[in-house]
Amino acid sequence: MWTIIEQIFPYAIIFTIPLLITALGGLFSERSGIVNIGLEGLMVIGAFSGALTIYYLQGVWSNHTMVLWAGLIMAALAGLLFSVLHAFASINLSANQIISGTAINLIATALTVFLARNITGSGNIRITSGFSPSDIPVLSSIPIIGDLFFTKTYPTTWFILLVLIISAFVLYKTKFGLRLRSCGEYPQAAEAAGVNVRRIRYSGVLISGAFSGLGGALIIVTYAGEFTGTVSGLGFLALASLIFGQWRPLGILAATFFFGFASTIANVSQVIPELAVFPPILLKTFPYIVTLIALVVFSKSSQAPKAAGETFDSGKR
Repeated sequence: MWTIIEQIFPYAIIFTIPLLITALGGLFSERSGIVNIGLEGLMVIGAFSGALTIYYLQGVWSNHTMVLWAGLIMAALAGLLFSVLHAFASINLSANQIISGTAINLIATALTVFLARNITGSGNIRITSGFSPSDIPVLSSIPIIGDLFFTKTYPTTWFILLVLIISAFVLYKTKFGLRLRSCGEYPQAAEAAGVNVRRIRYSGVLISGAFSGLGGALIIVTYAGEFTGTVSGLGFLALASLIFGQWRPLGILAATFFFGFASTIANVSQVIPELAVFPPILLKTFPYIVTLIALVVFSKSSQAPKAAGETFDSGKR
């Protein structure tokens, strides 16, 4: 049993990181009062932009690591820019936020596949190689913990964990975080206190776009290696993690690891003899079955921001 856990754990962390940063993006958006179910589409945009940037730069720049980081930066920028559509529709036009997010998902998938086919002819954008996993000196030698957490780790893992810590600090220890949370709970009261609700909500949505785009590109530079037009529903798993984690950074960390572990079982089952005895179709659907069960169990106790999904009317009291 321990051998199986030791084999799965590094992969579980790899699958967790894109979910974590995307769910954190959704946290900023929903804490500001804007529901963003377009996380899937924003991840697709990020995966496409990151893969395309790396595809063109890998033959120009000799520093491969810098090329990969450039791809991640471009992915975050693309996600941020694409999220402006959702922000404008939801905040300026007072459109239904669910419909707007659904439109983002549909547009992103269709647009990226169309562009990829015109660029490469196949619809796929392959990069030569991504980040290489490595062991952390000294820490990887710690019994049990070292084998689980500090072996075969990517530099992006530690970067995203740093982003998690910064995000928690910003949300709960800064003036911006207080204003963001107030806009998601009592926007009229926040406006009465002098907060520009629309500006804060724009910030939340744009942060969610940047984080989701980054999450999509992380898939490319760690375990996927190519853009295929989809992120296999990870955006929806990130949304489920947001709900499962009760809209709190540490709760989201636990939830995304739970779903990351479930995704790992589905994706590496055929190379682990102990799991290969199970029918592949059963293991492939395992993460989504677990998601449905988790949402049913925790739906009644969920504590979403009170104003999330509601159109802001400054005249309403």
